[in-house]
Amino acid sequence: MRTDIEIKQDVLDEFAWQPIVNETHFNIEVKYGIVRLSGIVSNLAEKLVAVNAAKKIIGVKAVVDDIEVKIKANVSDTDLAKKISFDLEWNTSVPQENINVKVEDGHVFLTGKVKWAYQKSEAEKSLEYIEGIKSIINTISIIEEVTPIDIEKNINKAFERSASIDANNITVTIQGNTAILQGKVNSIKEKDDALIAAYLAEGITNVKNELKVEYDAVYM
Repeated sequence: MRTDIEIKQDVLDEFAWQPIVNETHFNIEVKYGIVRLSGIVSNLAEKLVAVNAAKKIIGVKAVVDDIEVKIKANVSDTDLAKKISFDLEWNTSVPQENINVKVEDGHVFLTGKVKWAYQKSEAEKSLEYIEGIKSIINTISIIEEVTPIDIEKNINKAFERSASIDANNITVTIQGNTAILQGKVNSIKEKDDALIAAYLAEGITNVKNELKVEYDAVYM
């Protein structure tokens, strides 16, 4: 059983372990296992890495992201759009011709249609390290061609193959194009891994992650 003080120290240690994260940029508050991150960073990548690092810590129930991105470099929306198009074109996991990009004051809007959920996710991930982006709003839709039974089987098989997911503790239900995950996991990292695995299934456009983190912390 872990205290909020121990969790906070682990978050700090994990930040120090990440090359891209400068722990002095962040304020960390922990209460009842919920971590709140605030502060100012100069790029989107550092923010995302910090949030994901906090989620890895045992005992963390949730992470509240209040981190602000303030771009130091003067990058125009036109230059950003060019960089984004270039990155998408060279990412073989993304059908660039099916994706539309709009940039407004450093905020990137992605629209279009793809066949797989991982293509939607990959389109966003491939842009996270581009200097000048403040946020990414991803509304790419997914065209599906498989039955709910096939989707459920494929997700369960993906869980069984994973070293970080205990498939025996997770129930998968398919409603239309939404996968509903229920059960108990040991960490936020396992919960997120299950979410990612479900998103990779063909035909899934949304995942309702109702998994509960089964970890009882002592709060101080």
